Amino acid sequence: MSNFFADNPDLQATLRRLDLERIVRLREDGYKQARDFAYAPRDFEDALDSYERTLAIAGDIAGEYVAPRAEDVDRAGSELVDGEVRYAPGIDQSLERLKQAELLGITLPREYGGLNFPITVSVMIVEMVSRADPALMNIFGLQDISETINKFADEAMKTAFLPRFASGEVTGSMALTEPEAGSDLQNVQLKATEQPDGTWRLSGVKRFITNGNGRISLVLARSEEGTTDARGLSMFLYERDEHMRIRRLEDKLGIHGSPTCELQFDDAPALLVGERRRGLTTYVMSLMNGARIAIAAQAQGIAEAAWRAAAKYAQERVQFGAPIGELTAVRAMLADMKVSLEAARALLYETALIVDMKEVLEQRIAQVTAGGADAGGPSAAGPESAAGDLKALRAELKKYTRLAALFTPLAKACCTEMANTVAYESLQIHGGSGYMRDFAVERHSRDARITNIYEGTTQLQVVAAIGGVLGGTLAARLDEYDFEDFGATPELLDRVRDARARLVEAIARVRELDDVRFRDFHARRLVEMAIDVSCGYLMLRAAQGDARTLLAARYFVDAMTARVAAAALRVAGSRPADLDDLPALGRI
Repeated sequence: MSNFFADNPDLQATLRRLDLERIVRLREDGYKQARDFAYAPRDFEDALDSYERTLAIAGDIAGEYVAPRAEDVDRAGSELVDGEVRYAPGIDQSLERLKQAELLGITLPREYGGLNFPITVSVMIVEMVSRADPALMNIFGLQDISETINKFADEAMKTAFLPRFASGEVTGSMALTEPEAGSDLQNVQLKATEQPDGTWRLSGVKRFITNGNGRISLVLARSEEGTTDARGLSMFLYERDEHMRIRRLEDKLGIHGSPTCELQFDDAPALLVGERRRGLTTYVMSLMNGARIAIAAQAQGIAEAAWRAAAKYAQERVQFGAPIGELTAVRAMLADMKVSLEAARALLYETALIVDMKEVLEQRIAQVTAGGADAGGPSAAGPESAAGDLKALRAELKKYTRLAALFTPLAKACCTEMANTVAYESLQIHGGSGYMRDFAVERHSRDARITNIYEGTTQLQVVAAIGGVLGGTLAARLDEYDFEDFGATPELLDRVRDARARLVEAIARVRELDDVRFRDFHARRLVEMAIDVSCGYLMLRAAQGDARTLLAARYFVDAMTARVAAAALRVAGSRPADLDDLPALGRI
């Protein structure tokens, strides 16, 4: 096997290319944390070196330890024995190895035992773990619920629970979905009842809960008697005890090593997280946005594994006297797969960077309003140290909040749809052999399928993104990209700009007609066009000064401009009246 960081030059180049310097400076309080923690960085170069070393450690664990166990994990799956979940042995072993490497609290503050790394770096680790075994990622990635606790809980709750996540003592779950509340979470019915001592009791059923056997769960429950909408929901922290029963494990198509549980809460004691009534509108939205980035990274990892499996098989499989990889049709498939991987990766880490910036701005504003921002002077954390910059910080936070709300669903849709396509094509290259369980690509195809379903289907990502596409958030970001220096690729930049013009025309037509059905009918087309154009700019950025990436950018732009032009023609050529035919066309 190999080191999944060292063998991936695109991932390494992505880390070096990303503009993390300001994010790290703010996250490290102007590097003042080095005075209190021996392992905190002294400057940006020190931080970057720490990230690269940690990614190399994670890459080694993923390649040398996790990946060799993935097939056995998939075959063994999880079992429910006497009310308790038993992981496949490989899951327990890999979790222990990640725990020993201190990778289970990577983004948590150091005072709680974490490493205080940016989200972007943690997403890279999630991608590598997912390439090795996406079932393990579902358990490893759910440690991220600790970030929601860190962001919204009071100090007593953070002190009590965060060190346990960072040490690996506990694993977590997000207990949101119910039999009658899947995508429609405002319909959650599990009941929370306040007790005289200020604690709460939970009663009801949760379904499709990934790692529902986790020691700590964040549970969405109805706390306000008589309510039927999102305003009656609150978030609760529940620690496993005898008042919650795992009723069954789901028998799934893929990710067999990750248990998906149905849970029965019977007057289970829990603690309120944050404020009442904000469970869905604030806390779950934050929780799910983090989860959506993680699933995008999971899909990215699965696609990387599937492409590599196909490339290796194409080199080894001989037909008609030569490896099938020498056939133009197969070469084209492999090129499509690899370039789409690189484009999706560019969008994924652009999104992670945006979310990182949003998070550190929120942190800085909290420090300024608390009166602690001036400690150390302007040189400690840059101009953000001055309380007089609060207005500018809030304006900047507003911008990045809008960008995060747009780019998170764009990345989730892009990466997960790409992963399904790459896994499908990889199996096709394997031919009949790929349909057999003797080859890992069969598992990759099954594992990829869930990624564009859970944590919000692609259709829901379109709903989440379309407002930003139509409302100007996307246009403002594309303007910023357009002002970057693309001196090495002027002819490609002209073609990306032309594709953007086609997108602008399509958006204008949808706005002009002002028809809700017409907008909804073309929403996915517009979102996919937005993804394509954004990736076009990002691929040009990556190509500056790199001959191999320039080839990939050119190949991507060739395909992207054709797709965007076709989608624009579809929008221009259709009418709202055409939608009257949909019921007849789709009827049984």
